[in-house]
Amino acid sequence: MQTVKIEGKLRATTGKKSSGDSRRAGMVPCVVYGEKNIHFEVATLGLRDLIYTPDFRLAEITVDGQTVNAIVKEVQYHPLRDNVLHVDFLQLVPGRKFLADIPVRVTGNSVGVRKGGKLVTKVRKVRVKMLPEAMVDSMVIDVTELDLGKSLRVRDIELIEGVEIMNTGSIPVVTIDIPRALRSAQAEEAKETGKKKK
Repeated sequence: MQTVKIEGKLRATTGKKSSGDSRRAGMVPCVVYGEKNIHFEVATLGLRDLIYTPDFRLAEITVDGQTVNAIVKEVQYHPLRDNVLHVDFLQLVPGRKFLADIPVRVTGNSVGVRKGGKLVTKVRKVRVKMLPEAMVDSMVIDVTELDLGKSLRVRDIELIEGVEIMNTGSIPVVTIDIPRALRSAQAEEAKETGKKKK
């Protein structure tokens, strides 16, 4: 599990005016929701390795000498400029389960791809419930045996003790598409085989 250290500055006041002042100073207003909510601000650059990545990472936030472990709960972006306006964090408490969206990691060289098929990923993240002590940064699905035209579903993702997948099990995660040229070749081959049998 990769951890990103964030050094924040406690915000004396909250609200629209205070948030606007923070942004004009090149800072991003943030809040950690937990046993005691912490309102702070941090330079945009300090959030880069946590937000601008497809990976799931842990945030180690230090504000005025107090350090908490947290995950990103929600990021608000400017609708036009796409810069970060606000970040909500969720403090991780030992023994208390939390929800998170975890990337799905595809492993293996599938049978279908070796035959000329195309691997299509339909789900890149799954919603999981887990304890901080059992936290993972990805869920694995092995496509080695996946053949042409076949799919693997959420229920086929490798289970990890202490981690519960919340998505519906029947949702397709990866599929091996059959390209048009390969379909034509298969149809022609079937046609020729049929003629020979006659």
